[in-house]
Amino acid sequence: MWTVYGIIQLAAAIVLIVYIGVATEMFGALLSRVGNPFLWMGVFYFFYAGAIVVAILAGVFSLLAGLSLLAGRSSARSLSLVASFLSVSDIPLGTRLGIYTLILFLR
Repeated sequence: MWTVYGIIQLAAAIVLIVYIGVATEMFGALLSRVGNPFLWMGVFYFFYAGAIVVAILAGVFSLLAGLSLLAGRSSARSLSLVASFLSVSDIPLGTRLGIYTLILFLR
């Protein structure tokens, strides 16, 4: 499951990067009625970049964790824990997979 989740996260990161113009346009349309829209656009870019970085990191660590678990390597536990911490905020699949892994490996 970690390998499948890693592929999904990397695909989500690619989609976030490809559609940054659409997201900017949609968020910018909401800023016509607020004070200091340039500040809010900066905040939007900060959080959007953070979402891209978290998606890439979660995807990479999930792929590594899945492949390590399949190969039975000793680094599988630590990679799975890092992947689970990064994926807990991704509802619904990442939360379920992350919590299950945390319960399994933190006993």
